[in-house]
Amino acid sequence: MLETLEIARDRVETAPRPPIGRVRRTRPALPAWIRVQPVSVTRHAAGLRPFTRAEFGSGAAAPTEGHILAANQLITKLREGLLRLAGRVNRAAAKALEDPSPERLTRFVTLKDEAHQWVQAIEKVWDFYLELFGQRQSRFGKWLLACDRIALDCYQHSFVNIGNAKSIPAPGAFSYMRTGFSPATFRRAIPLQKLGLQLNPFPLIQLPYHRLMNPWTLGAVLHEVSHNLQNDLGLDKTIPAAIEQRLLEHGLPQAVAHTWKRWNREIYADMSGLLLGGPAVVASLMDVVGRSPEHTTTFHEGAPHPTPRRADWMRKPRGRH
Repeated sequence: MLETLEIARDRVETAPRPPIGRVRRTRPALPAWIRVQPVSVTRHAAGLRPFTRAEFGSGAAAPTEGHILAANQLITKLREGLLRLAGRVNRAAAKALEDPSPERLTRFVTLKDEAHQWVQAIEKVWDFYLELFGQRQSRFGKWLLACDRIALDCYQHSFVNIGNAKSIPAPGAFSYMRTGFSPATFRRAIPLQKLGLQLNPFPLIQLPYHRLMNPWTLGAVLHEVSHNLQNDLGLDKTIPAAIEQRLLEHGLPQAVAHTWKRWNREIYADMSGLLLGGPAVVASLMDVVGRSPEHTTTFHEGAPHPTPRRADWMRKPRGRH
């Protein structure tokens, strides 16, 4: 070992040294930085790959092939745009390396910045579905599967018994858990903020954790499913128009008719949920309207939900019963 170190030291001491004043040139940092940017963009696009069903479990609660396919189609469409942009970044990088003029460098960094924005937008969509489908691997998977099956049962009864039976749209409604007070739904084929305003490929039913813990409050599933049924049955235009026309025919003011027209979606969801689930749905949803007078008697102009009670009932003197 000592002999090896001595030989190495002798070689270093006897090696020719560069003349004093001459500095060894290194590769400039700018060309190296330019070369790596197209590689980064391409690797970003490759990393945002489509999902496989196997990565979200194989049990009954796992996302169906249809849900995975719908999410992958959206991700693939967005990735195609990013890959085209990566090609433009690569060509701009080659021109900037050939001639690093301010104009070519500006063009290059502008395209690089645009590609970065695309990456962020696709990551947002990819991350949304990763979290959405990943919940099915948790202990909440069976709870969410039960809600999916309630939703599917509502669709089957509605589409089979509508008069002329219709095919049930696919993929079906997909339930997921969020914290918060109220359930919500995001209908099929509407621009969704969570997806960067891309069209939502299948209905989403958002359920608060506390409702999943208390199954007697899950009449909300039937209410939220009914919002989707109104659209998928093609009733989203005819019902509000019919409500307004009927009220005007009975001499109600235009403002009153317009208000009830605006409330049509919530009225339909409540009535549809009641018909699908029976009287127990009323008791299940009472926590929505069984709140303080401040929340139940105030009229909010432009709100989609009907006011549960008239505000003047509180001012009436109490009589003997």
